[in-house]
Amino acid sequence: MTTKQPYRLIITGGGTGGHIFPALAIANEFKSRYANAEILFVGAKGKMEMTRVPEAGYKIIGLWISGLQRKITLSNLAFPFKLIASYFKARSIIKNFKPHAVIGTGGFASGPMLLAATRNHIPSLIQEQNSYAGLTNKQVGSKVQRVCVAYSGMEKYFPKDKIVVTGNPVRKDIIGMEAKRDHALSHFGFSANEKTLLIVGGSLGARTINESVMAGIDQLIDSHVQVIWQTGKAYYESVKAQVQNKDLRRIRIYDFLKQMDLAYAASDAVISRAGALAISELCLAKRPAILVPSPNVAEDHQTKNAMTLVQAGAAFMIKDAEAKSTLVSESLKLIYDQQRSETLRQNIGKLGRPQATQEIVNEIEKLIANAS
Repeated sequence: MTTKQPYRLIITGGGTGGHIFPALAIANEFKSRYANAEILFVGAKGKMEMTRVPEAGYKIIGLWISGLQRKITLSNLAFPFKLIASYFKARSIIKNFKPHAVIGTGGFASGPMLLAATRNHIPSLIQEQNSYAGLTNKQVGSKVQRVCVAYSGMEKYFPKDKIVVTGNPVRKDIIGMEAKRDHALSHFGFSANEKTLLIVGGSLGARTINESVMAGIDQLIDSHVQVIWQTGKAYYESVKAQVQNKDLRRIRIYDFLKQMDLAYAASDAVISRAGALAISELCLAKRPAILVPSPNVAEDHQTKNAMTLVQAGAAFMIKDAEAKSTLVSESLKLIYDQQRSETLRQNIGKLGRPQATQEIVNEIEKLIANAS
């Protein structure tokens, strides 16, 4: 690229880990190429990105923005005012920071930011993680120069000539799990002679998965399986209270796992929701998985995500409504079935796209070069 350095990048998006972690992966890759680049994040006030982004070493500005609720609420009445206020703040951020490009990964804050960027003729790119495009990305898709997607068939949401199939960006530390296994087991205080089950419900947790694990907690304890259980912040205290009289020598409970690479490295099987980021990470970590798609998402896209793996013989799926009665027993069957586990491990590994983040940053470079 010939544009005068240092490059200035705005990355916007958030609300859940599914939007935040791809944004951080893109930032880290750009920084690895251009160490003196200035990267500014823009998120939504009060959302998890306001904590996670500074923890990763980046500056973030929060907009006064939130999504529309499905019922009539005071928050909905305030929405137009929030949108207008956020748009004018976004315009001010663009004017002061003067970015070479603006990148959106979905979530409330990215809408006003990308609108301000495109109206100011700043090169802009969005990254859509799911097979069903999010509302904000759909709204700005026709205005940005490039749309990076993880699934084919996204022409129904975005202009065909703007789409590049890259896969989803994930953290580099998810790659090369086997070399970390001994360190990971030691980190959690686990034995290499026992099987380890990782339970995650997405960055915010999943009520069904937590309730299903609780329903089978005695089975887990009796099985001698080692367990890493991320409950999500909202469920953590309740779970801890329910298990306080249980034998937790082999069970580690967390509200949030900051070192997901070690959790994957220690695990022999994973119970997970079927969000796009979770699936991308499982493919790169090459872990046998039981997926429990959330039914509370647009167009049931988590089931579609999960079925992509199931049809490739790369994962098992349990419906949310059936999880309470079957999840723990099925996960124990899987973890002790060496042949099934190995088949899943090999098949899921074939679906990984380890170069996704690099390909997205390549597209950002092209946009900046073409604008110079």
